[in-house]
Amino acid sequence: MARAWAYAFYHSKPWRACREAYGKSKHWLCERCHRPGNTVHHKRYLTPESINDPNMTMGWWNLELLCEDCHNRQHHCTIRSTREGFAFDDEGNLIQA
Repeated sequence: MARAWAYAFYHSKPWRACREAYGKSKHWLCERCHRPGNTVHHKRYLTPESINDPNMTMGWWNLELLCEDCHNRQHHCTIRSTREGFAFDDEGNLIQA
């Protein structure tokens, strides 16, 4: 879910057109696992300072099409991961990712 400061951007016509064009260019296949994808992810995360920079928000160099699983792994796993499918949460507990 988009943060409050990014809500207007993610609901704008320019972003929707960019997202659609980028997804079509990748045949709606996840760029990591090649399964059907549905999320156009910003590789460099957007910030309140960069949300109005079209190069950051809609530059294809900063976009990646991901499936739900790969997108969730990107945002919810930590660098302190173990073997595939497992990670440590913020309290150090081993969890299935």
